Amino acid sequence: MNKIIRLFFDWSEVWALFIPLLVWLFHKKQPSFLNSVVIYLWIALALNLFGDIIGDFKKSLHFPLFLQSNNPVYNIHSVIRFVCFSYFFLSVQQHQYKRLKNIIIVIFILFLAIDFLFFEKFFLPDHLSGNLFSAEAYLLLIFCMLYYLTVLNDEEEAAFKSPVFWVVTGLSIYVVVNFFVFLFYVPMITQNPDLANNIWDIHNVSYIILCLFITRGFYTNSEEYAIVGN
Repeated sequence: MNKIIRLFFDWSEVWALFIPLLVWLFHKKQPSFLNSVVIYLWIALALNLFGDIIGDFKKSLHFPLFLQSNNPVYNIHSVIRFVCFSYFFLSVQQHQYKRLKNIIIVIFILFLAIDFLFFEKFFLPDHLSGNLFSAEAYLLLIFCMLYYLTVLNDEEEAAFKSPVFWVVTGLSIYVVVNFFVFLFYVPMITQNPDLANNIWDIHNVSYIILCLFITRGFYTNSEEYAIVGN
């Protein structure tokens, strides 16, 4: 029973993505600002599936040396997630804080350049980049807060009926829950690997929640609400 539960959590980053993707396949008529979210889901599915195969079958499948760790896959995933969701926030027709949103993207690009030129190696096999994941979570959280501030300033009473609201809320939960997980994950791997593995279950649960909220967003007809645009 414990092995089944363990397998359930270990592969949650794969099977959870099928929930919104299956719904999208039957509700493909979505507003254009959700295109980047759909693209993210497909790329995430490919990356997570590849990463879990490396993690569980690298020895039995005799993968080459450069495929003995899935940590670089996670780093790529982090960058892809930021790119897709930042484009999502830019695609939503909220004219407030537009300059600040562009600044956030520039900050992320500068962070990538500085961190991986001077402090870390992007394809380091020993561990994923805690700095990258923490920076991504922090900056995406700012995007989320800017969305909520815009909703409050516009006094949008029906915001919860918008697909944007559900996607942003799911993303907010994900980044808030995982910011400190990402921040302290690398030190925990060194000091207590078992604890680090258990802590990662928190990430997996929040990832399932993110997928469920995106699924809810796909069900919502956004054309009736002024807070979003085409």
